[in-house]
Amino acid sequence: MALLLALLCLLAAACGKEGSPPAKGPSAAELPRYRVDSGFRLPDSATWRKARARGRLVVGAKEDQPYLGEKDPASGRYSGFDIEIAKMVAAGLGFPANRISFRTIASANRETSLQNGQIDYYVGTYTINDNRKKLVGFAGPYYMAGQGLLVRKDEDGIKGPADLDGKRVCSAAGSTPYQRIQHDYPKADLVSYDTYSICVDNLLTYQVDAVTTDDSILLGYAAKVPEELKVVGKPFSEEPYGIGVPRKDNALRLAIDGILAARERDGTWKKAYDATLGLSGVPAPKPPPIDRYPAS
Repeated sequence: MALLLALLCLLAAACGKEGSPPAKGPSAAELPRYRVDSGFRLPDSATWRKARARGRLVVGAKEDQPYLGEKDPASGRYSGFDIEIAKMVAAGLGFPANRISFRTIASANRETSLQNGQIDYYVGTYTINDNRKKLVGFAGPYYMAGQGLLVRKDEDGIKGPADLDGKRVCSAAGSTPYQRIQHDYPKADLVSYDTYSICVDNLLTYQVDAVTTDDSILLGYAAKVPEELKVVGKPFSEEPYGIGVPRKDNALRLAIDGILAARERDGTWKKAYDATLGLSGVPAPKPPPIDRYPAS
């Protein structure tokens, strides 16, 4: 009986935390394939040389963001738009998908992971800003998001950030959305956790009144349980997503810029979006201009 219950639990994906939306996303067969540039060389990049010597790339990612970066607890497979961007870039750098090791990195640990060489690059709803550019390098941006609010379906009192006074609002520790609420809406009762999935758990169980982060992330959560959650209001920021690289590795940063530009032109970027984030029902936007800023 215990074995049967365990099997049923796995089949129903009910072994996660209570209140968590179920795992959802495209099958591997629905995802685009990326041509591997087997002749690619980047000797000026210390990061690329190390990856070449070890025979694989180590890529930082998120594991709890539906349609963007999500890890299946049963198979360990990562899926989502950010994961596809990471695979697309890896192919351009000469590495097939089976030569990528994804590593989950919390928002608060992204800079140190790149600085310490724990990962080669990071793709995970990573907003480019001037303060972070002092610590790491950024290729891209490859997507433009905006901060939004996720509430329960029965919530009628929150329609935008002006309605957050006295409300318990949850976001990820160290994230740009957390800092914006803290600075611009100080009367909100702000709480934080390492991951947005814990925030959503608390929203579903009435422990917080709203979750705030990029609207792309929130749309993914709302799409999983549309009868329970909704995104309200208009985006109240611009969040250009970039690929984080070691700060001094300008050769790698500029090479990734070139790969992104080529895949946007030939339609591969849109195919990746349509197979992942596009499942939320939001059509593919025009990619933002790539910022090839000078080395510093």
